[in-house]
Amino acid sequence: MKYFLIKKSLFLFLLALICATNIRASDYPTKPIRHLVGAVGTPVDILARILADKLSAQLGQAIFVENKTGVANTLAAQEVLRLPADGYNMITINMPMSIGQTIIPNISYQLQKDFAPVGQFAWSYNILVVHPSVKANTPKDLAELIRANPDAYSFASGGAGTPAHLTGELFKLQTQTKALHVPYAQYSQAILDLMGGRTQFMFGAAPSLIPQIQSGKLKALAVTGPNRIAAIKDIPTMTEAGFTDFIVRDWQGIVMKADTAPEIILLVNRALNKVLEQPEVIQSFAKVGADIARGFPEDFGLLIRSEISRWEKVAKSTNLTIK
Repeated sequence: MKYFLIKKSLFLFLLALICATNIRASDYPTKPIRHLVGAVGTPVDILARILADKLSAQLGQAIFVENKTGVANTLAAQEVLRLPADGYNMITINMPMSIGQTIIPNISYQLQKDFAPVGQFAWSYNILVVHPSVKANTPKDLAELIRANPDAYSFASGGAGTPAHLTGELFKLQTQTKALHVPYAQYSQAILDLMGGRTQFMFGAAPSLIPQIQSGKLKALAVTGPNRIAAIKDIPTMTEAGFTDFIVRDWQGIVMKADTAPEIILLVNRALNKVLEQPEVIQSFAKVGADIARGFPEDFGLLIRSEISRWEKVAKSTNLTIK
């Protein structure tokens, strides 16, 4: 009898807790939402701001985008974890965050454990470009040149752990070559130095490189995505260039602190997917070289898991760490 009463009391307590959660979720949101982004002026930042404007209309509350920069989103992530799991603090993450816990010693969080996926919203791609003086017309040509004279070649990126850096490391791993990585505090400076011949190649974001390719200031060898890019349709993909396992897609999506009420997660996910159906959003994304991605929180969770596994292998194979 005593066991029955304890079990009944526990059941009533859990029922009350669930009801309380549903009440909170049904009222959500009742105040502005903070949206953290770990980059400034990049396509990720631009996409997050497009979304914030449209998502606030869907949810009926203002969404304020705040830039908190740090390697692999670490500062933005730590800020979210410092705050309550109430759905009023979200963060846009992208590919670099999936490798942060592998390459940054003593990092204070685990992506899958400490964050709840809300939904992916975009795919974006890089282009392998070289300075026009580099006598390579294909990725394999470039690999042969580097192999013959590794001390003469370096590749640029907008910082350690960025998609440009990780893709460059993957290229070195697959081609068994060595080249110096040159990280820049400002992505724009990385492009300027590549055009100036101070570095030789780069896996850069499509929107910032296409104008330089079209003007002849940089030479494109391949696209890292699964398909060619319309603006430079003559440039093959890495797969077409003979690299069968070289599809690299940066991805962007929203997460919240773990233990955020599932009802809130689903509510924001539904609102996000509605926003991503809007023609003006699709067009705005296309202007910065991004494709729309829609799905459920579970889909985004599976992507994050697979990306952690993939880039962990690359990091360990190349002894990649950030101090």
